[in-house]
Amino acid sequence: MSTLYVSEYTTVCAVGGVAIAQAAQEPAPVEQALSISASPTQSAAFGSTTNFVRVHCDVVCSILFGSNPTAVTNAKRLAANQTEFFGVQPGQKLSVILNV
Repeated sequence: MSTLYVSEYTTVCAVGGVAIAQAAQEPAPVEQALSISASPTQSAAFGSTTNFVRVHCDVVCSILFGSNPTAVTNAKRLAANQTEFFGVQPGQKLSVILNV
């Protein structure tokens, strides 16, 4: 089974309230795993404090963000085993579909 792993984050690494690195503050408050298939799959809504997400896919896929997104193969394409960070709005969702 192919999977898109989604980690939700609120802040970057900080010490004493000051950002010290361009890295997500672990642990991620929320983790989701979405099945990737020829039909679009939609995530749960991002949390009320989620500002950015890390996505990692194990196959070639396309993703789309929005309030009620439906991914299509001409949407943002990710290569197999690619990891990316994206800024998002709380309450948004992510949709994923298999691509070639």
